[in-house]
Amino acid sequence: MLVPPELGSAAEFSGNPHLTARAMIGGAEYYISHASAMELHRMVSQPQFTVFTSTPKRLRARTIHGTAFRFVFVQPEHLFGVATHWITKQDAVRNSDLERTLVDGLRQPEYCGGIVDVAKGLWMRRHDLNTNRAIEYALRLEVGSVVRRLGYLLELYHLAPETGLRPLRSALTATYSPLDPLMPNEGPHKARWRLRINVSPEELEAVRST
Repeated sequence: MLVPPELGSAAEFSGNPHLTARAMIGGAEYYISHASAMELHRMVSQPQFTVFTSTPKRLRARTIHGTAFRFVFVQPEHLFGVATHWITKQDAVRNSDLERTLVDGLRQPEYCGGIVDVAKGLWMRRHDLNTNRAIEYALRLEVGSVVRRLGYLLELYHLAPETGLRPLRSALTATYSPLDPLMPNEGPHKARWRLRINVSPEELEAVRST
């Protein structure tokens, strides 16, 4: 990679980390995902220091010039909801679209800082979110915890009507999932969404001031 002239005689230059992640994939299917996709979609307020990439290719995590690269395995049939994001005028990467970024965050909050950070991202981009598409993606993944968390948050923040939430409720099973898998499995049960609400209501309400 050519070192930009403004860096003078710098011996090391990593370039754009998303392009580096693309190169590390080596031609396999992929998309920038989770917290990294949230950053590209302006769903976070803090810089991210780990680049998450979802791919059917199994790759080990690496750190290059201080940037951590984490690869999340995804089944080939789940490579949907992906769009092109231009990094420069000449170079682009594959990035999850806004709705898929939300759904991936609900599936694996641990790669996004936790469910509260995912909820913040949802609230920050609520006016641009296609809720019907997000619901479609959640049902297509067929992951019960995603269905539960998406339905609960859309209802909590009044982002979808009851008729829109009905397909999610129809897909529920009798088992319960924690709202945030990173937190202790305690707190009240929300029977309507088969969720264990293990995040304080104050944290979830504070999202509205983001």
